[in-house]
Amino acid sequence: MSVIHLLGIAGVAEHERAGARHWARRLEWPMVGVALWIVLQWYLEETGTLPHATARIADWLVWLAFLLETAILTAQVKNKRSYLFGNWLNLLIITAGFPYFWQYAPLIGMLRSVRLVLVLALVLRMSKSARKLLSQHKLGTTLIVAFFTMLLSGIIMSRIDPSVGDVWDGMWWAWVTMATVGYGDVVPHTGAGRLFASLVVLFGVVLISLLTANLAAFFIGSDVEKIEEDEKESDRQLAEISARLARIEQLLDAERKR
Repeated sequence: MSVIHLLGIAGVAEHERAGARHWARRLEWPMVGVALWIVLQWYLEETGTLPHATARIADWLVWLAFLLETAILTAQVKNKRSYLFGNWLNLLIITAGFPYFWQYAPLIGMLRSVRLVLVLALVLRMSKSARKLLSQHKLGTTLIVAFFTMLLSGIIMSRIDPSVGDVWDGMWWAWVTMATVGYGDVVPHTGAGRLFASLVVLFGVVLISLLTANLAAFFIGSDVEKIEEDEKESDRQLAEISARLARIEQLLDAERKR
């Protein structure tokens, strides 16, 4: 049994039906959007800027998103038992995260924190697709990933470590940390903040390496495209010359036969 099965984030197996794999790919990005909203909603609730009624509606929508994803993929896969066993975390979230129970639960804060575990699960599940996408020398995609990583890291750090300050200080810290600059003007002091910072540093090193490689590939790719266009033009001209020579040979052969 693999680690992803133990963590409950196995997703749809490669040997499953084509329809199941197709739906899994289609639902990946919408679920990433749900994960981004979970972090944003958590921050808005912590700062008291999100009305209670709006937060409860958002809770139901997030819960329904995970319920629909699990129901659709379960219906599509051939081995339903294996899929549900390998994605037990979804079942836990759907059961424990049912918003109707939260108003009666004494540990409502702990239940809400489960949603942040979902964000980590979604990121881990998306890691394979993200690595494949970022390795295709797509500069724009890499910049978008870097921006959202900086945004989410700043929001999370501003809430788990009071010494960081507000969310803008958190974003500044996230950017200089990911860029491996580390000015030291904003530094986490709590254990949770330092643990999270170590993960951001590790991810930042990988992301900056990808960004540098994509920048190099972008500039080199422009020269390569120009060379390829010149080669295509040269091939076209050679083809025209060959066609003319063939016609001349045909005319010469016709003259000799006369």
